[in-house]
Amino acid sequence: MPLSGKRVVITGGAGFIGTTLAHRLVEENEIVALDNLHRDTLGGTNLAAHGNFTFAQGDVLDAERLAEVMSGATHVVHCAGIAGVDTVLESPVRTMRVNVIGTYNVLEAALRTRGTVERLVDFSTSEVFGQHAFNVHEGHATTIGSVGEARWTYAVSKLAGEHMAHAYHAELELPTTSVRPFNVYGPGQIGGGAIRAFIEAALAGRDLTIHGDGSQIRAWCYVDDMVDGTLLALESPNAVGESFNIGNARSAVTIHDLARRIKRLTGCPGDIVFQPLHYTDVELRIPNVEKARELLGFEASVDLDEGLERTIAWYRENTGV
Repeated sequence: MPLSGKRVVITGGAGFIGTTLAHRLVEENEIVALDNLHRDTLGGTNLAAHGNFTFAQGDVLDAERLAEVMSGATHVVHCAGIAGVDTVLESPVRTMRVNVIGTYNVLEAALRTRGTVERLVDFSTSEVFGQHAFNVHEGHATTIGSVGEARWTYAVSKLAGEHMAHAYHAELELPTTSVRPFNVYGPGQIGGGAIRAFIEAALAGRDLTIHGDGSQIRAWCYVDDMVDGTLLALESPNAVGESFNIGNARSAVTIHDLARRIKRLTGCPGDIVFQPLHYTDVELRIPNVEKARELLGFEASVDLDEGLERTIAWYRENTGV
């Protein structure tokens, strides 16, 4: 049953996925979005004017502010975190602090309001599967790269948060679940991401720059499908104590093919050019979502070209190109 009459707190609620989720819930629920506005998708929406929506400026590293905002919550979605390869490489200490300590603070705040909290969904990442992840399911061993390789700081921090969420359920009976997003894209995306970078370059008539040789393979998940999976994790009794891959294996393409599709769909006159990689990259990432299908009823519905067309249309409308 869809959520109704609930108090839903979304950390990172001004971000890309957080605002998309809030749009889906705000008509029937009280939504509180906590964010430090490091990335602000909210400002480009009409959410702030909705009577059921409250924005609470704050940071997940501020434990007291977090506990104050989460007081009385029935549902919590912990989207806040440091993400984006370039950001992680530049700020590995901040990445670890926000993703590990921030998640700990969210779990502790949930304990303080355990009289009302019915579900807490923690956002993990597909990066926990390492460089080569083909048809990976939740039971596959998580594989992280070598210590000292900055790329894996993000994956390690998110995996630690996922372990914490499971521990709080197992030992303290907090109703937690974790979702592992696989390469989410769509209207309103800010920050890093190949699709956003390609679309912005294409609409400006510039060359599309691929880092590496373009043979890297990704399975892309449209944001509405990611939100569908998150809502199922919020609602289903089968979700408690579990982790779920949320993605779309049908939308797996090489980065080079992705660039060619965006060039075709936008009519971009620019070329596709290549630059050397300056970081360790993921060569292959395709999820198995059978567990989410069986336990939650999840099925991605938006395939790649349709999702790209919707995303390109949004960027055209909002960038004036």
